[in-house]
Amino acid sequence: LLNKNDQIKLSVSATTRKPRTGEVDGVNYFFIEKEKFTQMIEEGEFLEYAQIYDNFYGTPKAAIIECLEKGQDVILEIEMQGAKQIKEVYPEGVFIFVLPPSLEELRKRLEGRGTESKEVVEERLRTEINEIQQRIKYNYFVVKIIVLNITKAKQNYLVCT
Repeated sequence: LLNKNDQIKLSVSATTRKPRTGEVDGVNYFFIEKEKFTQMIEEGEFLEYAQIYDNFYGTPKAAIIECLEKGQDVILEIEMQGAKQIKEVYPEGVFIFVLPPSLEELRKRLEGRGTESKEVVEERLRTEINEIQQRIKYNYFVVKIIVLNITKAKQNYLVCT
């Protein structure tokens, strides 16, 4: 979708967490220190932000406004706290909740990263169950389906309204 339409942009969020293997600053996230993130909050530089567990995540405002002023649509990959903030400012937005294929698949993905303790994985799964129950607050929800083939993994989505 993004490769086929230059009028649709994917935002890059900022976070205070450390990069995972293969993540690139400015591509996957803007990786910044907590002190800088807090300063950006105080200066109103985020469209939305939230503290998730021990880290902050947020959408820098300037790049989004620039895209919107150019008439481009912007896709934000954010969690529920941020989506609620965006909905208050942009109620005309289209909100899509992405469901994992199953809680077991989500568990495998979280454990497969090797970056979270067992306790954190369990807490994240409890949070996910609560968030799944709130999907009715979104315009649409999609189920993320991972289709494996011999050459590479592909991600497909089943759209539900």
